[in-house]
Amino acid sequence: MVGGDGLTDAVKKEVNLALNAHGLIKVRVFSDDRAAREVMFQMLANELDAAPIQHIGKLLVLWRPKAEKERAAPDEDRMPGPRDFKVLKYSKRGGQRPEVKTLRVLGNQRLTAGGEVKRAKPKQISIKKRSQT
Repeated sequence: MVGGDGLTDAVKKEVNLALNAHGLIKVRVFSDDRAAREVMFQMLANELDAAPIQHIGKLLVLWRPKAEKERAAPDEDRMPGPRDFKVLKYSKRGGQRPEVKTLRVLGNQRLTAGGEVKRAKPKQISIKKRSQT
């Protein structure tokens, strides 16, 4: 919103931040002078490299394409570490507090609904070893 002080540096900074975050924004101007609003609209568009989309009454609509975020390249040798989960074990008696246990789950394990740690995939055994047992 642009108040009685007009188009200050603080207003320009906030509009720039909003354009960076959202791309398409609306700016409300509390001024009764249509010519002054049109000048503000063009100044904002020129100074912030934004496209003036619409000027309806006291509402200005500006658009600027959002910059693509750079993603960090994943490390190929990075392995997921162990994760800690808190498990509530309820008592069979109704009035007691549940017991809180912290379980560490490794990369090849999973946590079941009952709160047990199991292997995610069964260990593979070769056909030759299967026939020997």
